Amino acid sequence: MCWSATADLVAGAGIAGVGVACVARVRRVGDLPMAAVPLLLGAHQLVEALVWENGGGTGPATVVWAVIALPLLAVWVPVAVLCAAPRSARARPAVPLVCGVVTAAVMAYAIADRPVRAEIRGHTVGYVLGLSHTEVLVAGYLVATIGSLLLSGDRWLFGFGLLAAVGALVCWALWRLEFVSTWCAFAAVCSVVVFGWARRRPAYSR
Repeated sequence: MCWSATADLVAGAGIAGVGVACVARVRRVGDLPMAAVPLLLGAHQLVEALVWENGGGTGPATVVWAVIALPLLAVWVPVAVLCAAPRSARARPAVPLVCGVVTAAVMAYAIADRPVRAEIRGHTVGYVLGLSHTEVLVAGYLVATIGSLLLSGDRWLFGFGLLAAVGALVCWALWRLEFVSTWCAFAAVCSVVVFGWARRRPAYSR
């Protein structure tokens, strides 16, 4: 999330560009899901630019935003970690992956079952999904995404997980205060970290 449609558009285009560079750098098929994470983050920002332009509401852009942010990333990130992790560490992301699949299933059902509404709140956008057991779902989401990165067995991905944990906390605090949304800046930094990881990946299986 960014603080305006223009900011989302610019950030989304830049982050997606980093994603293209990441995908172009990797040589192993198993590295492609992680390399494509910036592409997802960039698409997410571009979709939210449409949410801003529409003044929020319950249109298709709002639904697509929710699908990417919640069920898709909850599964994509642990799967990407599982594919990219060293062989000696590939059992570690199993629990985060299970958490991600269960959490994504519940979230996907909620999105399909009831309207998702976006509300423009100053320099932020609030999304109302009407989820039940929110605390449990948030915990499952964090275990799936941040937890899988921390258990990856890869130094760069571990650093990515630490950055994600700190950045998510800061972004959440600022968003709760309805001061300004800084997710786009955080996503940009994460994308640069993924690019650094992609540059150092070997061309052989481990």
